[in-house]
Amino acid sequence: MFTRGQLRCLRPFAVSLSISLLAGCGMFSSGDSDDEDVITVGTTSAPTTLDPAASWDGSWELYRNVFQTLLSFPSGATQPQADAARSCRFRDATSTVYTCTLREDLRFSNGDVLDAAAVKHSFDRIRRIDVKGGPAGLLGSLASVDVEGERTVVFRLKKPDATFPFVLATPAMSIVAPADYPADRLREGDEVTGSGPYELDDYRVDEKAVLVRNDRYEGAADRKNDAVTIRYFDDSAAMVDALREKELDLTFRGIAAEDVVAQQGADKEEHLRLVEGAGAEIRYLVFNPKDPWARKPAVRKAFAQVLDRPALAHKVYKDTVEPLYSMVPRGVNGHTTGFFDEYGEPSAAKARRILRAAGITERVPLTLWYATDRYGSVTAAEFAELKRQLEASGLFEITIKGRPWKAFEKGYEEGRYPVFGRGWFPDFPDAENFIAPFVGERNVLNTPYPSPTITRDLLPRSRREADRGKVADEFEAAQRVLLDDVRLLPLWQGKQYIMASEEIAGGERALDPSAIMMMWELSRKTSW
Repeated sequence: MFTRGQLRCLRPFAVSLSISLLAGCGMFSSGDSDDEDVITVGTTSAPTTLDPAASWDGSWELYRNVFQTLLSFPSGATQPQADAARSCRFRDATSTVYTCTLREDLRFSNGDVLDAAAVKHSFDRIRRIDVKGGPAGLLGSLASVDVEGERTVVFRLKKPDATFPFVLATPAMSIVAPADYPADRLREGDEVTGSGPYELDDYRVDEKAVLVRNDRYEGAADRKNDAVTIRYFDDSAAMVDALREKELDLTFRGIAAEDVVAQQGADKEEHLRLVEGAGAEIRYLVFNPKDPWARKPAVRKAFAQVLDRPALAHKVYKDTVEPLYSMVPRGVNGHTTGFFDEYGEPSAAKARRILRAAGITERVPLTLWYATDRYGSVTAAEFAELKRQLEASGLFEITIKGRPWKAFEKGYEEGRYPVFGRGWFPDFPDAENFIAPFVGERNVLNTPYPSPTITRDLLPRSRREADRGKVADEFEAAQRVLLDDVRLLPLWQGKQYIMASEEIAGGERALDPSAIMMMWELSRKTSW
């Protein structure tokens, strides 16, 4: 991987990066970045809010760079490591009391002291404000937060939870300044007070975020640049065009399949470099149990029986993604292929028998909804292909509708969509995070999915096990429940692609296990 001195070799899991498209290990070197030089990054994923207490979505990308968490995932790490904390540990063998001791001399960008009281304030307000679909859902096992002196924080859990350190490492648990973030409501405006590697110098909704070095920062990040500007795009093609025109130095999130394939081919643009990461992004459909058609198990199972994932991956995504047959992606402990084992190859005849057995003889009318500006412009083509497959079976009558993300999100939160598409980047690298967020009366989808077998038995059992390699049985059983219900229908698993100017180093080190961009890893090469 690129460092300031040399290219290092691969590491495992989602943050591991295949750089064969670039060169073998040891080819390039980079030096210190120019203090006056700004690196400009393009993405199709804009924040929905600047307050960590409100977000369980792509806003985390910005949070990781301007806030701190007690723990984080440095480049190459698959286990949480200390960041704002000097050290963290479970105090007891039952994994119910977790203690963190802060680094010394931590301060927020406004000069206020970051102490144990500020950490407690940050966690208490998440739970008190309790935004619908917000990060409070990650703190279901937390009973209370206490302080011991100025630098020690004690988390008391309701029940054993070996995944709690992973939760602390998510940007949802960003530490905020009590003076600027009210205890009982969200902060208004477009300003941020954090203690991360950067300060937010300027922010324009859906346009750009200007990050400058935070001179008060004390933490694990080794900053290789002094400033980064993030530009937000609605359209993938426009974003890549801006890179080609040298208006951007690097792009990620939403690069179209055609651009990836073109850059992999013989006619690739020599001044651009493509970095490929073995990501854990998944795309899936959600069925609304309140809809008169989507609530019927036979309709959902017939849908699953008709779905042709390989065709979707090939026709729309040019094989830059791979078919996914469970909510837990390949490469994560506990992955299964349940939907392939159950349904096999797509079959209209089998789907017809499923519907007829339930007394459904007419064509099933369903409206499929998607976000027009969240996952890249190709999403429209993806849903057009879904419509084609379903209607070709002669069993469905499909309407496709799209909305910009903020309106789309409001619609599914209010339960107005029969079927809708979502993407998921893991909060942390564990099978738990591909199951727990989607089930229960309250979940990230705001679409209640009570499943006592999962929430009361399988998840609590798995959380008692500190060795996460030993919980595959529980997660395989949980996936069987999801398979039987077909409330969530996995579509595909993606790779992570970064396209950058040949002048930019560090892209292959910049993605954490949740595929969140750590902007401080980026730098300009000074030699070849």
